[in-house]
Amino acid sequence: MANFNTHVAVAAVVSTGAAAVATVAHLIDYAQTPWLVFLGVIGGMLPDIDANNSRPVRLLFNLLGLIAAAAVLQAVKERIVSYQVLTLAGMAYLGVRYGLFALFAKLTDHRGVFHSLLAGLFFVLLATCISHYLLHWTALYSWLNGVFVGIGFIVHLVLDECYSVNLANARMKKSFGTAFKLCSYTSITATLLMLACTVAAYWSAPSVMPLVKAIKAGAWGAYF
Repeated sequence: MANFNTHVAVAAVVSTGAAAVATVAHLIDYAQTPWLVFLGVIGGMLPDIDANNSRPVRLLFNLLGLIAAAAVLQAVKERIVSYQVLTLAGMAYLGVRYGLFALFAKLTDHRGVFHSLLAGLFFVLLATCISHYLLHWTALYSWLNGVFVGIGFIVHLVLDECYSVNLANARMKKSFGTAFKLCSYTSITATLLMLACTVAAYWSAPSVMPLVKAIKAGAWGAYF
């Protein structure tokens, strides 16, 4: 499979191209380009969060730990003395970074359900919901956030599948077919759980019509 640097570089290049197209189509302005490219890079790392020793999973749980610590600080900073606040924040970080990570690692397998198109759709919807309901961005921009996460995600799957082909010997490696797949074929339970989460995210997501209307009204309107 492709290494970390390759995934990041290719996801950045493809996301930059997609952002340029979105700018030409009047879906975004130039100031929004760096953020969407960043989301594309994040999407390009997401399929490897089930690899226990990968950089993406370490980055993810470090970030989640910091978010948990910040949430604790915000929740209790005015109720107890400072050293207790710092202690609770530290415990929250360690609990997420190591405790939750250990549970996640135990319950997931590399190139399992997180390395599938179903998971990609879930992350698109999740990013859209977070952007709309937590960051309070418009439905149009929230969907664009989700789409760019999906672009990076697809790039990752395609790269890994391409690396499963040995062009020198014109043969397929044993890993062929494990990277780009619809869902996990080895764990029905994992697939059903991911499907349930995806359906829940779909029903929670804002209407996609603002994105559809923006595309029709943009530079490509004549083609739709």
